[in-house]
Amino acid sequence: MAEHSPFLHLHVHTEYSLLDGAIRIDQLLDKSRGLNMEAVAITDHGNMFGAVQFYDHAIKAGIKPIIGCELYVAPGDRRERSPSPGGGPNAYHLVLLVMNEEGYRNLSQLVTLGHLEGFYYHPRVDLELLKEHNSGLMAFSACLKGSIPFFIRTGRIETARERALELASLFDNDRFYLEVQANYLPEQIKVNKTLKELSKDLSIPLVATNDCHYLEQSDAEAHDVLLCIQTGKTADDEKRLKFSNNEFYFKSPDEMALALQGFEDALENTTHVARLCQYEMEFGNYKYPVFQVPENRSLNEILVDESKTGLKKRLFGNGERPEAVSDEMMQEYQERLDYELDVIQEMGFAGYFLIVADFIEYARRCDIPVGPGRGSAAGSLVAYCLNITDMDPIKYGLLFERFLNPQRISMPDIDIDFCINGRDEVIRYVSEKYGRDNVGQIITFGTMKARGAIRDVGRSLNIPLGEVDRIAKLVPERLGVTLESALQEEPDLKQLEEKEGPAKKLLRISRSIEGLTRHASTHASGVVISDRPLVEYLPLFKGSREEIMTQYTMGQIEKLGLIKFDFLGLKTLTVIKHALKLIEETTGERIRIKRIPLDDEATYQLVSQGKTTGVFQLESSGMKDLLKRMRPEVFGDMVALVALYRPGPLGSNMIDEFITGKHGKVKIRYPLPQLESILKETYGVILYQEQVMKIAQVLAKYTLAEADELRKAIGKKKPEVMAKHRARFVEGAIENGVVKKKAEKLFMLIEKFGGYGFNKSHSAAYAMIAYQTAFLKAHYPVQFMAALLTQDMGNQDKTIKNISECREMRIEILPPDINESQTEFSVVGGGIRFGLAAVKNVGLKAMESLIEEREKNGPFRDLLEFCQRIEGSKINRRVLEGLIECGALDFTGIYRSRLFAGLDDALRISGVNQDPNQLNMFGSLDSANGDAWGLFEFPDIDEWDENDKLRREKEALGFYITGHPLAKFTNEIQKLGTCAVQDLPGLKDRSQVKIAGVVESLKIKRTKRGDKMANINVEDLSGSVMMVIFPDLFNRIAPVLKGDDPLLITGTVETGDNSAKILAQDIVTLDSIRQETIKAIELALDHESVSRHLLEDLQDIVFRYPGGSALYFKVAMPGGKNVIISTHNRFNVLPSHELISEIEAKIGKNVHLL
Repeated sequence: MAEHSPFLHLHVHTEYSLLDGAIRIDQLLDKSRGLNMEAVAITDHGNMFGAVQFYDHAIKAGIKPIIGCELYVAPGDRRERSPSPGGGPNAYHLVLLVMNEEGYRNLSQLVTLGHLEGFYYHPRVDLELLKEHNSGLMAFSACLKGSIPFFIRTGRIETARERALELASLFDNDRFYLEVQANYLPEQIKVNKTLKELSKDLSIPLVATNDCHYLEQSDAEAHDVLLCIQTGKTADDEKRLKFSNNEFYFKSPDEMALALQGFEDALENTTHVARLCQYEMEFGNYKYPVFQVPENRSLNEILVDESKTGLKKRLFGNGERPEAVSDEMMQEYQERLDYELDVIQEMGFAGYFLIVADFIEYARRCDIPVGPGRGSAAGSLVAYCLNITDMDPIKYGLLFERFLNPQRISMPDIDIDFCINGRDEVIRYVSEKYGRDNVGQIITFGTMKARGAIRDVGRSLNIPLGEVDRIAKLVPERLGVTLESALQEEPDLKQLEEKEGPAKKLLRISRSIEGLTRHASTHASGVVISDRPLVEYLPLFKGSREEIMTQYTMGQIEKLGLIKFDFLGLKTLTVIKHALKLIEETTGERIRIKRIPLDDEATYQLVSQGKTTGVFQLESSGMKDLLKRMRPEVFGDMVALVALYRPGPLGSNMIDEFITGKHGKVKIRYPLPQLESILKETYGVILYQEQVMKIAQVLAKYTLAEADELRKAIGKKKPEVMAKHRARFVEGAIENGVVKKKAEKLFMLIEKFGGYGFNKSHSAAYAMIAYQTAFLKAHYPVQFMAALLTQDMGNQDKTIKNISECREMRIEILPPDINESQTEFSVVGGGIRFGLAAVKNVGLKAMESLIEEREKNGPFRDLLEFCQRIEGSKINRRVLEGLIECGALDFTGIYRSRLFAGLDDALRISGVNQDPNQLNMFGSLDSANGDAWGLFEFPDIDEWDENDKLRREKEALGFYITGHPLAKFTNEIQKLGTCAVQDLPGLKDRSQVKIAGVVESLKIKRTKRGDKMANINVEDLSGSVMMVIFPDLFNRIAPVLKGDDPLLITGTVETGDNSAKILAQDIVTLDSIRQETIKAIELALDHESVSRHLLEDLQDIVFRYPGGSALYFKVAMPGGKNVIISTHNRFNVLPSHELISEIEAKIGKNVHLL
């Protein structure tokens, strides 16, 4: 056996020193073992993110884990958030290592308080906290950014001496070490020398480290790029943060001895320190939150009573047992309930179910919608009886063992969907009930995926964006793809890696950093509830929204035995609630969404036609195509849809088999007759995981618990485990009379399709929400779309798509109106009125005060009275301009242009002190102003032309409402075969496309060579898309981009991650296409409207736009006849949109292009 190393690394930064450490934990342990190091410490900057993973993996690797942290220590009070006096650092570094249980708790406290109380650029503690929480901790003076090295570097040796004595005393004189480092920096060598002198003078021992930030010396370049990513700088920026050399790697004992000659005691002390660190983490013992019950009752008793009472309510309602509930049915439910209760009690999970049932009951009591179920919990009858779920597992054939396996004790996992507006309220309730300190949200980490790593590194190396993007796009768009696998699959990528140049370096560094942790964020749903303050078990972290969360991930929390719950916010539940409210307000009908019929013909017709924009789970273009092919007719089809529309089934022939079987195009064949009852609902296709479990039970004598193990094995695809199950399955099938060859073939079928199988419990629950939204859209389309628009109000692309859908549904979208609008979208007759909160630059409070005034004192008569009545402190001039431009004062009957032009005079006459930013409106008008009011007239000017009107409307709202610049080009767009923006993500990557749209935003950039290029956002009736215009094209068409003209863009679409981007190849205006293709213009007039004055006006307009298109008049005569009048070719015109706009201003929308 190799002798243990005489030196151990006790100052190491892993990838959890976010974008500063480049060391992966498993590679750290491999390296330590390779160097015969019996122990190693991790000391990430200001956090303990990696502690559980490090401890767990180190124990498995046979290496002693030492948990630590490099803390930031404020120079004064941690709560002081101002620059340090004298220009010194805002924080010094200090390394702490955990020696025992008390030390772990103290380090958790320190790290937590640093984030919660001392954050100023970094999470900082101070000497006050160190005095209070130092027991069980070992301390090192740290790197050059430690206080003692800082004072030495700045020539303040006496101050350094005083700080050393202070820290030594604080750590009982035997738990503090002066840290010397082996990085060869001239400054470090000087500091090391002084530290050695202080050590001798003050009798404070030395310890040697190398402040490792990367594993191998060759990783220094990749680490440097990480720093660039962290700071947003490029590698060629001389002023950026960077390390001075490449010596901060995991050196061998020999390398450390060479670098620290004369410091042998410091090297030896590393093993001494490691022996003193004896902390052992405890895994597995559950820390259940305390659910209060009466003294004379147990958790199990309450669970049983509540479940049995719930079953009666589910089956009987609140009355007597109905005839439909037979004795046999009652027995089936009772036996299933008793079985589940026995399992839950035996596994010790009664409290868990009662806790979940309690906070769900609170949500329902507060009118916060809760989803019907999510995941495998919908397979539990106990959950159904406790109102945790709303899916009857017996009715829908859902299995309890898929949720809770009695043969494998692991915590149940009940995920709950709440209305997105009510989720935080439920979390608040839980915090109050179990104690704020006992409840927290859970952290999650983003890592550098293959494409993301290429883009990050490309930016840091200052490689042109287009080139980086092209290389990134060579990586296949597949979940879990790595650069390693991409290089094997994609020859072009492999060729770049092998050829000298920037791309080779880009790929080399990208491979080095791929998979490293990039940032921390809040888990979308995870909440942990503990039996005592969380900080006694783990460190805490403050998120970007000030939320308190754990520093350990969900899986790590479960290892520690803490109980997590999933609180998800589901927007669709909010939409349903709002739609039901609008239905009741506008029709008087009170719809009970849980009681709608599941065989509604109109609902299935809407779904089968693919008219499912806004319908939960069913609105993607691919899903719409599937709906049209499948033509769902029963709820079981809806359940199947959720399971089928996933990568596995889409990439196989499962969907074709399902559809042909459903429509009777082929005879359904079952592998064995006894499987018909299991596979009949899916037309012979193994679609659900529950079907795999039932097949194993029926054919191969598995219990359902054993069958769940088979289900898991199929998903994990471990050959040795599958071999055992294959033998077990075949043997059981043979015992049931199945011939061996048939049994083996059937197992292969299960193995193949079972790998694609989906959780039926989840499919059924989400199919229910999909059906409910489809029902509302089919029967109450206006109310449903108004609710959808309200929920998506802050998302421009979704709002554009929803407005487009309303137009398709012939639902009129009305502009905001100060007399009719609410803050949200509202139903007005058969149309939808824009909400006032959707107006840009208008505060919600200002609009609420407007509505309050209107409801209190009646509608506003006109602009003048509106100015008088509204409190000026809440509405300024810019708000008034926006309200006019978006149409909110159209009810006055005065052109928007006239209201806008007369705004200054209106404000003056209304008694307004016209501060440029703020209106100071008086509560009443004096008599002089009153007289002026009666005489006031707005300027007599023409209305803005349609283009100007729409442009202003878009600026005020972010959307076109009363029209769209593309509307006048409908004929051209149809003939050109363009693609709608919303359909781009569904196209094959690198497809050629044409889209028609208007420029929404333009950003001009320069390439490395100084050439101009542009990124633009282009919007059509369905959404917007980002487009890249490279220099050659930009130089040719730049003027076109700065106008308001609708454009036709030809290019290549890049798709992935359900998004799209276009690389433009050509851009022309639709107007120029029209001018090339329109042969004639026809003006439709009524004979009574024809006058000499009108004809003279039209002649003046026509002469301003000479061209090659003929001009005709179609005059409607008495008796219904039309007369066509041609004009001389000297009246031929250029069919531009300016010409058409001017003519339409005279005769209305009566211009026809031929």
